[in-house]
Amino acid sequence: MLISSSNDTVAKKQIEKLIHFKSSRNNDVIEMFLEKIKDAAKTQKNIMPPVIEAVENKCTLGEIAGCLRTIFGEYKG
Repeated sequence: MLISSSNDTVAKKQIEKLIHFKSSRNNDVIEMFLEKIKDAAKTQKNIMPPVIEAVENKCTLGEIAGCLRTIFGEYKG
């Protein structure tokens, strides 16, 4: 399957936006919120409050999913 040049352009713009977004954050703060998610997941507490807090403080879906994968693993069906 070939990707058209317009799809490439869109992908490149999204990557540039993500790089800019991540460069505007405090990485120590991001790590703190991701740790809160991991701590909740390890203790079987409700993970939604720390997930919402992380999103409100500029954590990405990929970062949140990644930290949850470290606790729960990945489904291989």
